[in-house]
Amino acid sequence: MALSMHAASVPLFTTLLGALSGVLDKGAAFCAARKIDPLVLTGARLAPDMFPLSRQVQIASDMAKGCVARLAGVEVPAWEDTEKTFPELKERIARTIAYLEGFKPEQIDGSEAREITLKMGGTPVTFAGQRYLIGFVIPNFTFHCTTAYAILRHNGVEVGKRDFLGNF
Repeated sequence: MALSMHAASVPLFTTLLGALSGVLDKGAAFCAARKIDPLVLTGARLAPDMFPLSRQVQIASDMAKGCVARLAGVEVPAWEDTEKTFPELKERIARTIAYLEGFKPEQIDGSEAREITLKMGGTPVTFAGQRYLIGFVIPNFTFHCTTAYAILRHNGVEVGKRDFLGNF
């Protein structure tokens, strides 16, 4: 049986976003136990030229909701990127998961050849749906989830691979 576009997208996104929410819980607990201002961690970066933890979460959210919307042929919802605290970031993740779970498989399945055009650096780039999902979104989404995890781990939060993988 072939892997459907829905099966290749929504479950992966919801699993890793759920795991990311759990990792954020550990970050918040770490701050509380050590009396660290949580904004120190949500504003932390791996390198000076990288986005902070808060932005990594926002981008992961945007990649998932944008992908599913585009594959379904619907308008991508625009959400402000104002979240800075652990509760705000967790709410963003919960809202993203709820949005993703609102799509039925038949809205996404069959979108392998759907033409999807994005502006990248001001230049339009066009993908077929399957290539967009597998070659662009999944690597980018996973990168930002991994980077958020790595920022917390780098700062001493006790998270491991199982925390990253979530409930599969």
